Amino acid sequence: MRVLRNAGLAFGALVVGSVLFCAVFAELLMPHDPFAQDLTRRLLPPFWMEGHDPAHLLGTDQLGRDYLSRLILGARISMLIGVTAVIVSGLIGITIGVIGGFFGGRVDDVVMFIITTRLAIPLILVALAVVSLVGSSLTVVVLTLGLLLWDRFAVVARTTTMQVRTLDYVSAAWAAGCSRAWILGREVLPNILSPLAVVATLEMALAILLEAVLSFLGLGVPPPLPSWGLMISEGKEYMFFDPWVIFVPGITLFVLVMGINLLGDGLRDMVGASQVR
Repeated sequence: MRVLRNAGLAFGALVVGSVLFCAVFAELLMPHDPFAQDLTRRLLPPFWMEGHDPAHLLGTDQLGRDYLSRLILGARISMLIGVTAVIVSGLIGITIGVIGGFFGGRVDDVVMFIITTRLAIPLILVALAVVSLVGSSLTVVVLTLGLLLWDRFAVVARTTTMQVRTLDYVSAAWAAGCSRAWILGREVLPNILSPLAVVATLEMALAILLEAVLSFLGLGVPPPLPSWGLMISEGKEYMFFDPWVIFVPGITLFVLVMGINLLGDGLRDMVGASQVR
């Protein structure tokens, strides 16, 4: 019920849920083979334009491939990159942040030095350099983004851990003779997951956008995989005469990122309201 009262949270959950549904059941939803080429049917317009083909609701690209099918499969690639990059960066950032916030002292100084060093590194330039040197592939893009997007997790995990470690139930666990590992796993981590979930949504949106940027520059997901950024890149040569080849994947990417951000904002409001109570 609380989700329905928050319009932004409900819309974000609907968008993310719809894209996730398309990503999981892509094979069942795609009307055509997304890799099949037919040069005799290239650049067919979508259904709202004159001259469209009912068999291709969103038209075809410059190689005659069905745009709707490639858009649906592109949802799987975007969600795969977003979720996997968040998992990798979350494991790194949460581990570093919790260690620094829990132990404090010199350990925290080392953690802050690592976080400051990461924040001083230009994210997009490093990603471009790594992908251009190693080569573009789905695995390289995911690992590169995961190894670069952990700083917010670390900052939030460190701050919340420093707040939680002084609370009464943690002191009671120390008094009961519990080990550090037990306290971290049973008392600290469960109580800092709510703000970290909000960070995860923001990092997922950023990872999807960065992948689209890399793919647009030709350094992301390699063709013929239908990344939305790659679809925009492939259509930029035809944007003046067939602008829909840019608008369709561009608007889809915009709606997904907006939905993820609205979902994160809604979760933040819910977490804040629960903490006030």
